Amino acid sequence: MTSTPIPADDAATLEQIPDCEQIDLLLPDMNGLLRGKRVTREALEKVYQNGVCLPMSLIATDITGNTVEETGLGYDIGDEDRLCRPVPGSLRVVPWQHRPMAQLLLQMEDGQGGLFEANPREVLKRVVQRYADRGLTPVVAVELEFYLLDAELTHDGRPQTSINPATGERNRTTQVYYMQDLNDYQAFTDAVADACLAQGIPADTAVAEYAPGQFEINLKHRADAVAACDDAMMLRRAIKATAEEQGMIASFMAKPFVDQAGSGTHIHVSVLDAAGNNLFASTPDQPADALRHGVAGLQRASRDCMLMFAPHANSYRRFVLNAFVPLNDAWGFNNRTVAMRIPHSDPANLRIEHRIAGADANPYLVTAAVLAGILQGLEDQGDPGPPVVGNAYEQTGHRELYWRDTIKDFMASDFVTRHFGASFRHIYGQQKLKELRSFSREVTTLEYDWYLRQV
Repeated sequence: MTSTPIPADDAATLEQIPDCEQIDLLLPDMNGLLRGKRVTREALEKVYQNGVCLPMSLIATDITGNTVEETGLGYDIGDEDRLCRPVPGSLRVVPWQHRPMAQLLLQMEDGQGGLFEANPREVLKRVVQRYADRGLTPVVAVELEFYLLDAELTHDGRPQTSINPATGERNRTTQVYYMQDLNDYQAFTDAVADACLAQGIPADTAVAEYAPGQFEINLKHRADAVAACDDAMMLRRAIKATAEEQGMIASFMAKPFVDQAGSGTHIHVSVLDAAGNNLFASTPDQPADALRHGVAGLQRASRDCMLMFAPHANSYRRFVLNAFVPLNDAWGFNNRTVAMRIPHSDPANLRIEHRIAGADANPYLVTAAVLAGILQGLEDQGDPGPPVVGNAYEQTGHRELYWRDTIKDFMASDFVTRHFGASFRHIYGQQKLKELRSFSREVTTLEYDWYLRQV
């Protein structure tokens, strides 16, 4: 009798999905979109045994789904396939489908016996390995903000805030942390909680955020940064699917409304030594040297890595004054106006909350950039300056960010090459440059409003 190639954990999960008919094979790309294939249950053993072929160019397709030839992964190599194999232990039920289904993460090989180094998940794994080489373990938690929007767009294709399920009226007011909003949307939050329970996603907190129909769901911290980002990717999928099932759109767009708050991805990080002690453990009046050094590393890395925090044209709409979005590299304790916030905590659990990235960013790449910055800071033992007390917007300069500039900074960065590899720098940079050029060629509605009759 031949033994099944399915790992024990995944086989056990499969047994809990009676009559499973299909499995979604998921490969996260550089934009954080899930690409892949859907296979039948009968084909699953073959997938585990032999892998499945997907075009190498999928990793760096642009936001519209087109191959970016400038990456060198398209026609230059004949649009070659690469074997993709399952990530062991990643098989999960898909509870929102009406027929029994599962999903499975994939990792792409490079054709030379290793894994494709520019794959965002692999980029993060290499940074985490450098921590392990030093006897250190980063502990990571991800917070995701998003909007629940009406599934029906306006006549000119613009989004609308959702209809409140309890009142039947469109959301127009802001009630941050308002419990009534959670009650009104309980059918949605309950369905997301059920999906998380079924998929083993450790979500533990939901709050109503700073705009009508904006919410945040937090994930528990993990001493496995890659798994923490896997959780974030699967949570995003569950949120979007649940919203669609309930007649809404869940959007992680950084700034869907010009006059409302943007949505961010906040990364919480502490670092444990080999004995399990938190290097950042300290108090606000006597911050640990490791904490200060880690913050200094993040400050120095922010310009080089800004493209990983703000990857799209819309990302830059979010950076506006007095909107709880960092316009500087300041740090401080219990202060939401800074980029690197040290949340209120008992000394043993002190951590850095990195607040720069938008909700539209790829969690693997954001976390890789944050961890690389901290690690570089620990090695350089830099000084971040004094923590800001009070309103950082009034005490620091405001940087002006432009997509074209961050692409140039990224593509010229030795920091990016050193921590993430020359291949990743080239492929991601070319992908974003292609998107910028495509975006810049479009004639916008605002241009017609300003120029059509006036000039």
